[in-house]
Amino acid sequence: MTQAKTQHRVTFASAILVMLFVGLTLFVVSIVQAKPGPNSAASSATFKTKCAMCHGPDGSGSAVGKSMNVPDLRSQVIQKLPDAQLAQIISDGKGGMPSFKSSLSEDQIHSLVAYIRSLHQKE
Repeated sequence: MTQAKTQHRVTFASAILVMLFVGLTLFVVSIVQAKPGPNSAASSATFKTKCAMCHGPDGSGSAVGKSMNVPDLRSQVIQKLPDAQLAQIISDGKGGMPSFKSSLSEDQIHSLVAYIRSLHQKE
């Protein structure tokens, strides 16, 4: 086999591999984009029905919540808390905040944590 034919086959094989890589990358990106994120309608609805009465629709605190000194969920103090601690607070309650472990599933609680994280970006 001549060196030119070998070079041509290597170039062709490289082009095929690059196209496969690009195709797989685009496929993975489309899957990630299709997956609902923390701002999904379900998380937003759960926040509005369970949390907004005190924490306000944007997490800054409603009039009722501010009178009870609820924290601004968008603040660095809250945003720096580990996910596990936020989930525990939602589940068990804290101070005047009631427990939600009997009315929310573990998945709903974790979705609320992700939703709270997204509130920081809206500040």
